[in-house]
Amino acid sequence: MFYRANPDADAASFARNIEVYPRHRAYVDQFAKRGDIWMMGTFGDPMHEGAMGIFTSREGAKDFAENDPFNLEGLIFHTDIWEWDPLRFPVLSE
Repeated sequence: MFYRANPDADAASFARNIEVYPRHRAYVDQFAKRGDIWMMGTFGDPMHEGAMGIFTSREGAKDFAENDPFNLEGLIFHTDIWEWDPLRFPVLSE
């Protein structure tokens, strides 16, 4: 799942993200405790580049995006949910 940043966001918009972040983080933690999310994080410049989450199912990603406090409070510009079929590699000992 990708959250796209608002291209017209200004410093005040970003300050609002910081205010809502504790509720967003608590929401992320709920998904993590259930095992519904593998990873989540922002790109180098979140104000302009957005963020990405890797979920265990499309349904989980959709539920997350729809009910994330960032989205409920109108702070998400656009969400994309893509199917992904990763190759998994075992940890190799040297």
